[in-house]
Amino acid sequence: MHRTSLFPPETDSPPINPPGRTASRRRIAVEVWRLLAIVAVAGGFWLWHYEMWSWADWAVPLDYSGDAHEMLTRIKAASEGDTLPMARQVLRRLGAPWGAHWNAYPTPDKLLVIALGGLARFVGVPAAANLALLLATLSAAASFYFVARRLHAAWEWAGACAVLFAFTYSVFHRGLSHLLLVFTWTVPLGLLCCWYVARRKPLGWGSRQAWLCLLAAFSLGVSNPYNLFFWIQLLGWALIAQFVGSRRMSSLRVGVTCLAVAALAFVFVHAELWLYTQKGVMPLLVRNYGGTERYALKAVEMFVPSPMHRWDFLAFFGERYSRWSEWRGEPFHPYLGIVGMFAFVWLLFDSVWRMLKGKAPTGWGLQSGWILAYSALGGVTNLIALFFGFQIFRATNRVSIFLSCIALLFLAVRLSRLLKGRSRFVGLSLATGVMVLGVFDQIPRRDPPEKRVERSARVRSDAEFGRALEKVLPTAAMVFQLPVLGFPEVIPPHRLADYELFRPYLHTDTLKFSYGGAKFRSRSRWQRDLEVLPPGELVKNLERFGFAAICIDRKGFADGAEEFLSELRALGYEKVIESPCKEQIALVLRPSPQRELPLGQTLTLGEGWYGQPVEENGRSVRWSHGPAVLTYFNPYDRPLKVRLRFRLSAASAREVALHFRGKEVAAARLSENPAEIPPITVELRPGINRFDLISPEPPVKFEGRPARLRAVGLHGVTVSAVEPPSAATPAE
Repeated sequence: MHRTSLFPPETDSPPINPPGRTASRRRIAVEVWRLLAIVAVAGGFWLWHYEMWSWADWAVPLDYSGDAHEMLTRIKAASEGDTLPMARQVLRRLGAPWGAHWNAYPTPDKLLVIALGGLARFVGVPAAANLALLLATLSAAASFYFVARRLHAAWEWAGACAVLFAFTYSVFHRGLSHLLLVFTWTVPLGLLCCWYVARRKPLGWGSRQAWLCLLAAFSLGVSNPYNLFFWIQLLGWALIAQFVGSRRMSSLRVGVTCLAVAALAFVFVHAELWLYTQKGVMPLLVRNYGGTERYALKAVEMFVPSPMHRWDFLAFFGERYSRWSEWRGEPFHPYLGIVGMFAFVWLLFDSVWRMLKGKAPTGWGLQSGWILAYSALGGVTNLIALFFGFQIFRATNRVSIFLSCIALLFLAVRLSRLLKGRSRFVGLSLATGVMVLGVFDQIPRRDPPEKRVERSARVRSDAEFGRALEKVLPTAAMVFQLPVLGFPEVIPPHRLADYELFRPYLHTDTLKFSYGGAKFRSRSRWQRDLEVLPPGELVKNLERFGFAAICIDRKGFADGAEEFLSELRALGYEKVIESPCKEQIALVLRPSPQRELPLGQTLTLGEGWYGQPVEENGRSVRWSHGPAVLTYFNPYDRPLKVRLRFRLSAASAREVALHFRGKEVAAARLSENPAEIPPITVELRPGINRFDLISPEPPVKFEGRPARLRAVGLHGVTVSAVEPPSAATPAE
């Protein structure tokens, strides 16, 4: 019976050209220079691909659309001190007038974002974002090379595979839009930690290996949660292998400590999720079982190149896959590349061959097997999502970076052993050839020149627009943005892309903007109430609230907002500021010196309600599927007395009670016919106020979707202030 270990057996054998424990300074210096050379090669490929040869190139972000705007906004907010661990995540210049509360929308890799924010203070947000992409490539290459050398791979093969890992398609192609997924330097270190914990040799406290494990655990804990989630699984198996095998208590203690360190680090950087997130509200990010299928790892995509591949004969297969497949989530991202595919197939055959000979698979094979079993479509990820509702880590295709790392480490170690004894020139030539082939296979085609010119023109236009806004408007003036959009992940109207309303924020330093407030929250409810008003009434209300301008993104309107602008011009609002590219225009208002704070005209739906309304008899109805929560935001620093008017129905005859601060404030018997509930007067405390709609009868099952289980139907609710405060002091 052969003992199974998650630690690669190669590391239990003597190293190639063993350096010895008393390595000379010269040998250490040579190794450092080799590492720097590998990093320089990776950096050279990166600079060549993106053509970053001048400061003008660095001053334009490598992506300026969609999710890239959100990533740039995170860096901008960090540069202004709005992103800190253990603190409320409130972006003060967004979600005007009281800031955008992002406590329920965590920032992955927060420490990195804070560092990039500090860098942006000196070089600007675009340059900081571009430097981050370069740093992601360099750090991945350095980390992989270090681990490969720890596994006794020859330096030329460790370096060649390190460069290939740095340009793995699954991360490199994501670019700025998924910047925090691009940093993969923790993956090789995390794998090394698992192998140290599982190996035969004891892992003693105070050893360099133990310290490396703790460093890996902390780094994974504070970085991208997906990598942390996959690593915890592999470390768990390493602990199980050690426990049922040699049972080295020192290794078990180090492994358990690593889990604790990673967990504490994760809690440290995401503490706002538990400390400051509002309870009883709808989740900002909706995840469901369907997403675990759509975004699961599909093994075929590990072998299918992108239609953007620089070689047409390979791009053909990507185009075919796009035409023939019907269920794609993040297609082509798991692509391993020609070299990675060769390594993975070699690893697969090696594992099968060992089992046919009655031997246990190597650690490489066992880890790859578990990753595939868990992450593949129809695998463990779908089972636990279906039966236990664990759906938060739906995009298991992202585990492909672990498969790429394992395969390339396996390749570096095996080729080093196969070519042992050959001349250094032969090994170096082969490694260089493999590296060049792999890099050109994995790096996609460059953006066409016209796209780069267009992106640069848009950035310059937005910068000029931002300067014009700050020149005309007072310092810290508030700007209302149209169309009104929630945040995050909404479907914008017409030609507008999601997160595009962040553009004015990115190019100003003092102005406050209305966009950016979390959706499904009562703080931003007033914006939705206001946008349906005629232009004249909208402007008058905004002036009462102290807004100095309306900023319109023309792409969000079918007519480019011409009808809206013409109506306001007819009312005497002639002073406008327009961006050079004509996509954004700001209308200067006349804000009242005695400003009021905006109040929502209705309650905001929270837990217990379906996300989408149902059309019944030509009218929209929101159904609850059990006890349901409604909230209202009192922006003042003192109590606010309001009157509530409800129009409700029920799926079946039932008693319904409305609770406020733990006390029943209204009760009614409802039927299927909508009915007006007698007005209710309550006094709201400053900040968020919660109402609970409760019925003792269970919900009724209906055929069809949505809203299959129904309890209470909300046909309308209005909120009106009985005695609005005169002072404009905002609540926290």
